[in-house]
Amino acid sequence: MKVTLERTALLKSLGHVHRVVERRNTIPILSNVLIQANGRAMLLKATDLDIEMTETVPADVSQAGATTLPAHVLYDIVRKLPDGAQISLETAGDAGQLLLRSGRSRFSLQSLPESDFPDLAAGEMTHTFSLPAGDLKRLIDKTQFAISTEETRYYLNGIYLHTQESGGHTMLRAVATDGHRLARLEAPAPAGSAGMPGIIVPRKAVAEVQRLLENGGADVKIELSTTKIRFTFGDVVMTSKLIDGTFPDYARVIPAGNDKMLTVDRAPFQAAVDRVSTISSERGRAVKMSLVDGKLTLSVTNPDSGSATEELDVDYDSGPLEIGFNAKYLLDITQQLDSDTALFKLADPGSPTLVQDRDGAAALYVLMPMRV
Repeated sequence: MKVTLERTALLKSLGHVHRVVERRNTIPILSNVLIQANGRAMLLKATDLDIEMTETVPADVSQAGATTLPAHVLYDIVRKLPDGAQISLETAGDAGQLLLRSGRSRFSLQSLPESDFPDLAAGEMTHTFSLPAGDLKRLIDKTQFAISTEETRYYLNGIYLHTQESGGHTMLRAVATDGHRLARLEAPAPAGSAGMPGIIVPRKAVAEVQRLLENGGADVKIELSTTKIRFTFGDVVMTSKLIDGTFPDYARVIPAGNDKMLTVDRAPFQAAVDRVSTISSERGRAVKMSLVDGKLTLSVTNPDSGSATEELDVDYDSGPLEIGFNAKYLLDITQQLDSDTALFKLADPGSPTLVQDRDGAAALYVLMPMRV
């Protein structure tokens, strides 16, 4: 194999694919990136056996071929080469060696045969559709904070994607919950998604998609089955296994009869919660909300460090109510809202609370109360 290409193009591609490779591997080939040179392009592929990332870059291929190289070492070498450099990759005569040349730099790298590289065979994808990059980014950004990190409840370690009839329209819904808070966002279902199975996209795959969406772009092609999902962003293709589990019936957690309406100005409310929670113990972080006649008092008491209160004028005309929430969760949710106000639909101190921008908004959040 002999191939020459631009440093910038190679660095950008390696930046995408090398992130999938775990730093520590018991299987040596999984530390490597597969390189295939053919025609006028070079394909890079990396996998951790759960996610596979591939990208094609333009290259001048003098001699077609394939090999595998240590992903993180290769990325670091290319990153440290000067801007605008030309890089030449050539498999030497000795088995298991690749020569990387750029300007006056020479690197002889240990390679492993491409025949050992695993293929995350996707099998047949039952549904294919395209989603505007902005819609996919919003579905992920507004829900991923609520993904559980508790490994024992593995079926909560991702975002649940499914279609749902809502108000006479088919919607694509993203839901995440960790048992303490729930985030649900919907967007119009794209053509081709009708009848798709409900799937749980794992946390690591969600994070990779989020990074790939940072560059913007037009539409993202999505292909899925009951076990795999594939995202295509131009030249970058990411395939991931799905979580093999059943997502709980989240609709049962969303309260329907909460009749106490509280509207607050979002920024002053966030700032006040942040201030009073300075006193709270890291573990508890409970903040008490006391409501009476258009006044909200936020208070925190910590036997070790003292207490704090702050009063806000709010729109609230139901009976007096005292309810406690985890301050971090409260801030996480209000930060997701887009408008200047936040609407809380409350019931009683022991029942879940609904939080939205406004009544009927596409994004809906549920927060479980704490005893205070």
